[in-house]
Amino acid sequence: MFAAERRQLILEMVRANGAVSLRELARVVQTSEVTVRRDVRALEAEGLLDRRHGGAVLPGGFTRESGFPQKSHLATAEKTAIADVAASLVEEGEAIVVGAGTTTQELARRLARVPGLTVVTNSLLVAQALAHANRVEVVMTGGTLRGSNYALVGSGAEQSLQGLRVSRAFLSGSGLTAERGLSTSNMLSASVDRALVQAAAEVVVLADHTKLGTDTMFQTVPTDVITRLVTDEPPAHDERAASELQALADQGVQIAVAGTGQGGAPAGEQLPPGVRRRDVPLPVQRGGRMPTGQYRGPAPGMGADPMERTARVADLRRR
Repeated sequence: MFAAERRQLILEMVRANGAVSLRELARVVQTSEVTVRRDVRALEAEGLLDRRHGGAVLPGGFTRESGFPQKSHLATAEKTAIADVAASLVEEGEAIVVGAGTTTQELARRLARVPGLTVVTNSLLVAQALAHANRVEVVMTGGTLRGSNYALVGSGAEQSLQGLRVSRAFLSGSGLTAERGLSTSNMLSASVDRALVQAAAEVVVLADHTKLGTDTMFQTVPTDVITRLVTDEPPAHDERAASELQALADQGVQIAVAGTGQGGAPAGEQLPPGVRRRDVPLPVQRGGRMPTGQYRGPAPGMGADPMERTARVADLRRR
């Protein structure tokens, strides 16, 4: 395929889906991510799309929301790894809330094995994943069905959450930055997510590396409200994603990194020819590393020593 043909196809995919990962673009046009990245850079120079960490989006600074069919095929290995780590945080007999999203759907599939669990959700996909779990009680919110992501939204959903109190909320979104926190492209979804957050003592955000540094229209969870972020290891070339993780850690967000393979590639996937893996620095915990696979920034209220705030870990734990 000639470069002009590749770039036209890339442009059509981004226009159809709103946001597409580099890995998915490379698969469709049958070339390496290095070549796709070069094509995306050329299209951005023409003002036809915007580059984001690990992907491309519609131009204009704020991505529009992709539908469920498109989201379900993006970063699937990363979402699976993130869901595995997130499920390990849930204990027997807990009461939690789980928001809508393809990553939270993966989490729900794993929660089916946790006995005595109560899950409150506005997502039909989450409820469906838990429908046959005999030892898990599922509580659905009210509201109006939003077909693009199979979620219940509106005043009915928000009112049904009033007076609720649970241990943790697990949420996903369209973008995550240290400056604004978690955000989404739809106003109704954002409003319900904020109600879910109000019901929880702790907030756990599930976001793969392609969402790091992406900012969308409606803020759902400010950074200072996020207790923990579960994400995947950024690709070796993505220094900006690593910087965003450090900025989040500096603000006190606990960061758990799920391993999918080396260099950000899923286990068993080969890196493109000519690309060498390089360790990407990830946030360090003030005072030492956390248990397996987890990293933490400074505890809220602690002093902000400049040397410590810029510390990096170059040698990542191999999984």
